[in-house]
Amino acid sequence: MASHTASQRYLSTRGGSYDLSFEQVVLKGLASDGGLFIPEEIPVLPSDWASNWQHLSFQDLAYEIFSLYISPSEIPAADLKGIIHRSYSTFRAEDITPTVTLDEKNNIHLLELFHGPTFAFKDVALQFLGNLFEYFLVRRNQDKSGRDREHLTVVGATSGDTGSAAIYGLRGKKDVSVFIMHPLGKVSAVQEAQMTTVMDANVHNLAVDGTFDDCQDFVKALFADPEINKTHRLAAVNSINWARILAQITYYFYSYFNLIRQPSFLPASLVRFVVPTGNFGDILAGYFAKRMGLPAEKLVIATNENDILHRFWQSGKYEKRPVHGKEAEGGIPEDGVKAHEGGVKETLSPAMDILVSSNFERLLWFLSYEVYSTNSDAVSQRRAQAGDHVRQWLNDLKTEGGFRVDQQLLKAAQKDFESYRVSDDETLETIKNTFSSPSSKGYVLDPHSAIGIHAAYRSAKISTPPSTHHIALATAHPAKFSNAVERALPDEKEHFQANVLPEEFKGLEDKPRRVSHVRKADGWEGVRRVVVAEVEAELQAAERAEK
Repeated sequence: MASHTASQRYLSTRGGSYDLSFEQVVLKGLASDGGLFIPEEIPVLPSDWASNWQHLSFQDLAYEIFSLYISPSEIPAADLKGIIHRSYSTFRAEDITPTVTLDEKNNIHLLELFHGPTFAFKDVALQFLGNLFEYFLVRRNQDKSGRDREHLTVVGATSGDTGSAAIYGLRGKKDVSVFIMHPLGKVSAVQEAQMTTVMDANVHNLAVDGTFDDCQDFVKALFADPEINKTHRLAAVNSINWARILAQITYYFYSYFNLIRQPSFLPASLVRFVVPTGNFGDILAGYFAKRMGLPAEKLVIATNENDILHRFWQSGKYEKRPVHGKEAEGGIPEDGVKAHEGGVKETLSPAMDILVSSNFERLLWFLSYEVYSTNSDAVSQRRAQAGDHVRQWLNDLKTEGGFRVDQQLLKAAQKDFESYRVSDDETLETIKNTFSSPSSKGYVLDPHSAIGIHAAYRSAKISTPPSTHHIALATAHPAKFSNAVERALPDEKEHFQANVLPEEFKGLEDKPRRVSHVRKADGWEGVRRVVVAEVEAELQAAERAEK
């Protein structure tokens, strides 16, 4: 088995905040220079990983992978195992993230990531992150009482799934307050109910009359604000938090091992992972797995009609506002994508209705590090140069609405990734075709997973079976997005109610709710006022309870 790593240190994508420990980056979330944390080194797999890890349980595999990033001097081995086992004991599937084959002929497989408490892939990371927060706080607050105790104020933005997964990972945890912003009316009814019906005193839902990107901007503004950072220890649950990316690496390895045990997998077979992508966190975990040594031939990005990432991989331009067909001349665009609020189009896959993919910054740093410097340069100089490039691009994105990279960097990005854009019509068609196909036996996809499957079929036309297998990631349970499923399968309502709808969702929308409304016009300062007041009320209640 792989042994624990030496103490891994972390740096910021924008060049600052060097030499931080795992605990520091988990509790800090976002670097003080506005960048995202990345490990100084991507660990290389031990030479015997393929044979030694192949038959491990999901939990034991997670321990081996996490051990390459977390030193035992930070979290002793027994404690790390305990955190992992607590995190995955809440899952309904024994093997946590099972793989099913949807199409044997075309070697299309589906990695089911929705067996956690909120029926979405975010549970894999956020159950772990919630337990990590608790572990660090318990350790820091030993023998402390009252206002001397360290208190964590967790702030997050959600397009649907992160919010409920964060809430379920943190509800009732001591010394933690959690504030989740969601765009009012732009998450599915089940997602909204999952978040707002949690009555634990430390959980606060904020509905913002804007888009997900507005919510995400508010989160970043709070982290950059010196005033609240003086008085509160802010922590992040969005995929800007490095621990989220780390936790998601496990299922790439786990599904690979599941696949190579199948008789249809030949020694020369190639593997492609297809990921429905909004904020770029899920596929970034695949990039880390590939860089560590997992033999994935390509990572396939599947976007919805909010296709900033797809456009980047086609052109090297990363621009907020898409220009389709005649739109530039003020006419109706050829593919029907009209100008829309903030550039975000509302689609049937709302968790991917995102304009700016936060985690893309991490990939840009690694690409810059490789492309714009040589091995003969000092490592510190290479890191600083990569940070300079990222900072310039992100500044252009903020001030000019976009940036362009040169052909050299684009080619480096295309080496590991390719991309497809999937429309709402294609999403509905894929749900319908998968359900009616004899090979998938009435399988019901959610709209995000359908985007992955549609892209997998398109990729399979280029990278054909039997030499290539596609593993598409199923990011959510179809009952979370029943409107899209009912549109695709209008005659299957009874089947859906009887065979697909989980017991946990029945009656959920009728439960009492707790949610505050935040006006976009009040800006992030309005959010700050709510956060400060609610945390103070919680601390006072804790003091009264102690007396």
